[in-house]
Amino acid sequence: MSPAGSRHGAVAARIAKAIADVVEPAKLGVVFAAETGFVLERNPDSVRAPDAAFVRAERLTGGIPAGFFPGPPDLAVEVLSPSDQLQDVTAKVAQWLAAGTRLVWVVDPAGRTLTAHDMDGHTMIYRNSESVPGAPVLPGVTLPLDRIFV
Repeated sequence: MSPAGSRHGAVAARIAKAIADVVEPAKLGVVFAAETGFVLERNPDSVRAPDAAFVRAERLTGGIPAGFFPGPPDLAVEVLSPSDQLQDVTAKVAQWLAAGTRLVWVVDPAGRTLTAHDMDGHTMIYRNSESVPGAPVLPGVTLPLDRIFV
């Protein structure tokens, strides 16, 4: 795949920072930047790299592995690019959730929305200047969308 555009990268970085600002002081887990690989399936291996991710501390008892993370993140963030196709994004969300990701955020910088998908099949759309709750995956995290859109 070709590199992401500037707005895409800025939005992904702002989301990761907003989550890390709460997660790190409270030692809730680790926030991962774009291009971190997570093994979703074995034999054959399926590895995906979200634009940002979070893994709870209790899943990191052996530390952070040097290679791909062995399993899904608890939160996967996908920031849309102008070239993304709806069916491809829908397939990514389904793959994350099927692998055990508890929460998937699909962020649309152009439309200024964030769509949250959880393991129970619930979908919630947040718009423009609303705030997105991270609970139960990210207790204490509330993401104000006007803080991330550029």
